Amino acid sequence: MVSRRRSVSSSSSSSSSSSDSGKSGKSHKKDKKSKKHGKTSGSGFFGGALGGALSGSAAHAASSHQGSSYGAPTMSMPGHGFPVAAHDFKGDSAPPPEYSSRPAQMPPPSGYRIPLNWDGPFPDPTTARPAPFVDSDGRNPIFVGSALMGKSVHPCKISPMLQPPCRVPYGGGEMEHKGRYDLLPFDPATMEWVRTGQGRIPPGRRPVEGGYEEDGHKLYHAAANMNGVMVPGKTAERLGGAHIPYGGGEHVVRDNYDILCWKF
Repeated sequence: MVSRRRSVSSSSSSSSSSSDSGKSGKSHKKDKKSKKHGKTSGSGFFGGALGGALSGSAAHAASSHQGSSYGAPTMSMPGHGFPVAAHDFKGDSAPPPEYSSRPAQMPPPSGYRIPLNWDGPFPDPTTARPAPFVDSDGRNPIFVGSALMGKSVHPCKISPMLQPPCRVPYGGGEMEHKGRYDLLPFDPATMEWVRTGQGRIPPGRRPVEGGYEEDGHKLYHAAANMNGVMVPGKTAERLGGAHIPYGGGEHVVRDNYDILCWKF
């Protein structure tokens, strides 16, 4: 069953905030003072460390192609494994994500990603790996990825032939994302698409984490058949199905769609 979503779902517009109860009274007062003066602090979109910090779109694009090969960068967030969105989304002027190294045999819950920018160069085929899907013309590849959007990260589809390449099912439409997004190279040795429906996670399976909403609820990568073409999107238990960006709209598929899972 496929339906066209016409309004922003509550899951996409919710937000949450939390405070550290372990800080001393002095630190708490200091934080309040900073907020009062309109200051915002954060360590960028990702936890971890990146040897040799880069800044700006050009430096970020260079890191994506010169110092970033598959299996090298990972996302590091304690207990989560996916990038932490900055409190204030600054678009192209934001610093690049920070990564830490992990053994190739132990990928993080969200897998190894290639950070990209909407108006930057696309990675070469060796780095991006073969795309899991192909467009209706039978030639143009369709990749899986995640878009960094303010205080949330949403699974998306990536088509190098589109401008911008990243499209997100959001707010009832197929949103053209003009900002940072991460391409997930599909590795058939460690990942596979598993049939499901109604937002369910298949029993005994561990889905690849694709992002999270503002309130922290996890989002996963989904793919559904749209007029004979498999198109990637997002899913979650609370969504009750797969949300697919297609034909300018956000389509909700309740049954017979796939969710991306780890093989182990």
